[in-house]
Amino acid sequence: SEEDVYHDAEELEREKMLPVCKTSSSEYKLSVAPEVDIMEYCRKEWRGNTPVAKRMRKGYEAVAQKFASIRQVRGDNYCALRATLFQALSQATQLPSWMQSEDFTMLPENLLSKYDWIKQWQLKQKLSRKMGEISDEIKEYLMLLRKKWKCISDITGPAERQEACDKLFKNEEEEYSLYEALKFLMLNTAIELYNDEKNGRRVPVFSWLLFARDTSSNPCQLMHNHLNQIGHSGGLEQVEMFLLAYALQYTIRVYRLYKYSTDEFITLYPSDPEEDWPVVTLITEDDRHYNIPVRMCQETVL
Repeated sequence: SEEDVYHDAEELEREKMLPVCKTSSSEYKLSVAPEVDIMEYCRKEWRGNTPVAKRMRKGYEAVAQKFASIRQVRGDNYCALRATLFQALSQATQLPSWMQSEDFTMLPENLLSKYDWIKQWQLKQKLSRKMGEISDEIKEYLMLLRKKWKCISDITGPAERQEACDKLFKNEEEEYSLYEALKFLMLNTAIELYNDEKNGRRVPVFSWLLFARDTSSNPCQLMHNHLNQIGHSGGLEQVEMFLLAYALQYTIRVYRLYKYSTDEFITLYPSDPEEDWPVVTLITEDDRHYNIPVRMCQETVL
């Protein structure tokens, strides 16, 4: 694995130890920890006087001008999906229009009828099943995503909505099913972009980069070498953050702390977002792990 230039092995192990939420029947790791003051978190994490520590503190100080608190996200290979979905749901006030169409839950069946290779989709750390079974299972995940999004967006009070999100992200079975739905939506978006380019239609720049990689020159390779690995042996790469944003039709704004004082300190996915797309905000120290800033201090604009 890539050497971590910011933390030693002991610190990395400590970061993995998030609070445990006890239930009557079993124990679950808390996927999104309770909020803490953002500068307190920074002082605890970055005590040294190395150039990296100083840059991180400056980055956190800049974020603290906009947000008062931070919530630590569990550091597995789903963390980019987890942080993005948690933020999207916690501020959702309506079901996205694309999720309301009848075609939404028919996606697995429609895609599998055209692309036989999708039957090799890897579901939740299990080897793929027969084509019909995989279609039904992914359909269940998409229906669960729509149901949860609708239930949470129907809640009018922000505090009550936040409580519902916290409850959802303590249910491991449902939570990981939602990530499978997101990954499949990313595959569907990739197929659409690939076909658009082949048919001479205009596509965003990131789509060229996505399919310029030796490991993902087409959607089949993307599925095998990247999407199937998310949550298992790898997380989202930068270009896949663009794909996630397009799949959800959300702008993902990320404070990239190690890029403080450069033009890339605040990065938008996509870089030229649609005006009507909602915005979620994340924090990363290294483009691998993402946390969530909360309690906006003042109105912010893109």
